[in-house]
Formats: sequence, structure tokens, C-alpha cells
Amino acid sequence: MSSWFSAKVRYERTMEDGLQKKVTEPYMVEALSFTEAESRLLEEMQAYVSGELEGVKLDRASYAEVLDGDGEFWIEVKVEYIVLDERTEKEKRTTHRWLVQADNITAAKQVVEQELGKTMIDYKIVGTKETKYLDVFRYNKAD
Repeated sequence: MSSWFSAKVRYERTMEDGLQKKVTEPYMVEALSFTEAESRLLEEMQAYVSGELEGVKLDRASYAEVLDGDGEFWIEVKVEYIVLDERTEKEKRTTHRWLVQADNITAAKQVVEQELGKTMIDYKIVGTKETKYLDVFRYNKAD
């Protein structure tokens, strides 16, 4: 089963004016392990790097869902699932983070509401924020 890894990549990039500049950029990678995540990230970044990658920092990310869309930004949506414990008759709430590609926060909320509208789960959107991720690299079983 694959996992999501948050990656920060430092490298030298050729800017629009032709000058070289060191940049650190965040990406999200789906992989089976840290080793595979780093390997896939290096492979994906070859097109953008005009020298050598100076560093890759990987952390495990805990997103329940990652939804691709037509938008320009990657937005994190915190969703609280509400379940009734039949034994104690109390509500139990668990929070999950979704990463949604959308043009704005309102559009990201709509995408999550459409997805959760297909289920019988009671939920509440408790937070949203725009992330700095530039791209998301999904796991490809054909690799």
C-alpha cells in the first residue's frame, strides 16, 4: 500500500532571465517507501534541474485523500467525520486531511462536499488552507 511523502527539493534552476538561482520547492510524492519516494522525485525533477540536486528532505504526510482537479493550487481541507458510538450513544469525531487541487478554497470545499455527498458519512469541514505544493506525483503501478 502506498503512502504520501512531503518533499522539499533544493536545486539550481534557470530563471526566465537566464540566470541560475538556488531554489527550494515543495512537492508531494506517492510511493511505497522513503527510498522509492526519493528515487521517483529525482526522476520527476530531471526536467527542471539544470545542475545537480543539492538536497531532498522527505517527511511522511498523512492525507486521507488526494484529489486531482483543474485548479492551479493544492488546498488542504480538514474534514471531521462524525460517528455515533452505539454502545455509549455518544458522538465520536475523527479528523482527516484531504489535499485537493483547485483554483480557490471555495472550489476545494465543493470538491470535498461532492465526494462525501456520495457516501452516508456525517461530516463537517473544520478547516482549509492553501499549501505551497507545486505538484503532486502519483504512484504509477506500471513503474
